[in-house]
Amino acid sequence: MTLKVGIISANWGAFAHLPAWRSLPGVEVTGICTSRQETAEAAAEKFGIARPFWSAEAMAADPDIHIVDCGTRPSLRHKMVQDCFAGGKHVYNGIPFAANIDDARDLHRAWQASGKVGVVDALSQWVPAIRLMKEMVDAGDLGQPFGGTLHFNMALFNPLILQFPYNWFAQGGLGVSAVRNLGSHALHVLLHIFGPVAELVADDRQLLDVWTAPTGETIVPETNDFANALIRFESGLTLQFQISWNATLGEGWLLDVFGSKGRVVTTAPSFPTPRDTRISAGRVGGALEEVAIPDRLKSAEGIGLDWTAPVPPSYPMALAMRSMVDAIEGKGRAAPDFQQAWDVERVQEAIRLSSADRRWVALADIA
Repeated sequence: MTLKVGIISANWGAFAHLPAWRSLPGVEVTGICTSRQETAEAAAEKFGIARPFWSAEAMAADPDIHIVDCGTRPSLRHKMVQDCFAGGKHVYNGIPFAANIDDARDLHRAWQASGKVGVVDALSQWVPAIRLMKEMVDAGDLGQPFGGTLHFNMALFNPLILQFPYNWFAQGGLGVSAVRNLGSHALHVLLHIFGPVAELVADDRQLLDVWTAPTGETIVPETNDFANALIRFESGLTLQFQISWNATLGEGWLLDVFGSKGRVVTTAPSFPTPRDTRISAGRVGGALEEVAIPDRLKSAEGIGLDWTAPVPPSYPMALAMRSMVDAIEGKGRAAPDFQQAWDVERVQEAIRLSSADRRWVALADIA
C-alpha cells in the first residue's frame, strides 16, 4: 500500500520535508495545507502536489491521507495533532513538540490512546557523525561516562535580518525560546545517546533586550534567549549545557564527553547537518583525533537522498521518516517518537522550574 502524506506548511515543510518524503519508496505526498485557499492552491501548483487544503481539520479528517506532517507554530499545532490522531492519522510533528508541559502531556496521552505512530522532527540524532557517536558510546569507547559539555550557540537575531522567516520567535506566549527550540534538538540527542536525566539545576533568561537590524529597525523580544544547566543523568554523567540563539558570533554545536576510558567530541559550525558535523575521539593515554565517518552512515538503501542532499537536513529527516514508515508497516520502532519527545518536555519543564525557583529539580517529580 502506498502511504499518502499531507503536509501542513508551504514554507519549511515544502522546502525541506517534501524532498525527504519524496525520497522514500511507497510514500506519496498528495496534500499540502496553508491557512488560505489561494496560498494552498498556489503551493500545490508550485510543488506538483495534487490536493490543496486550507483547513487543517479537513486534512486530519480526510480518509485518503495516512500521515500528516504538522509543521507550523507549536501553539497552533496542539489542536492539529489531536485532530489528526482523532482522525486515525499517523503524525510527524514539529519541534518544539508543544507550547508547554500541559500541551505536551495532552499530545503524549493522545498518541498513547490512538495506537498510531508519532514522530517528532528532532532530526539531529540521524546526522551521520552523531549516529557514530551513539555507536561509540554504546560500544564502550567512553567507559563509564563522567562529564562533558554541550554548547549550542547561534547568532540568529544579532544582527536582526528583517527577511528572516523566524522573527516571530520574539513573540511571547507561542511556546518558543532558545531552550525550547535549539534546546529541544540538543536534548533529543542527549537523551538518545545517554539515556534518562535524574536531576538538574538551571538558569533560563533573556540577555538581548532589543533585536536591531543594520537599517536601525528594531524588535523588542518577549522570549528567553540564553539558558545554562548542570544536568545529571541516571548513568552518572554530569554535563554542562548551554543554549543561546543570540550568542555573538555563535560557535554552533559542540558535544564533548569524557569517561573512564576515553573522550568523544562532535562539532558543527551551526546547526548539525550531515556534511558539516565532525567527530573526534581518543582513548586514555592517546590523543584526540578526527574519526572518519563510514560510508554506511552517509547513505541508506532505498532512500533517494544521501548526506550530500541539496537541502542538508533532508537526509536525516528522510531517515526519521523511514523509521516512521517501517513502524507503520510493523517493521520496527519509529525514532524519535512521542515518548522521547515527552521525556524532552519533562527536562525542559525541569529547566523552567529550576530557573524560577533557584533550586535543583528531580525529573521524578515531573509527571
